[in-house]
Amino acid sequence: MDLKELKVSEIKFKPLEELSYEQALQELEELVNTLESGENDLHKTLLYFERGQSLASYCISLLDNAELQVEQVLKGDNDSA
Repeated sequence: MDLKELKVSEIKFKPLEELSYEQALQELEELVNTLESGENDLHKTLLYFERGQSLASYCISLLDNAELQVEQVLKGDNDSA
């Protein structure tokens, strides 16, 4: 999706819950590149910024959950040893 070409009314984001970590991170990288270009109007910039914040929080949440799972597996390995 080329974010620079879209009109504000055409911008539709996939729900976060439907994104894998990799998909969310890729979308976040695309948004950062688009924002850094400085070629958007204020409304688009704010919309992309808000989405970027949501994606970043979502990615952090997924990483936190993965870390907990690793800790549980390691704790389970220690208990059985």
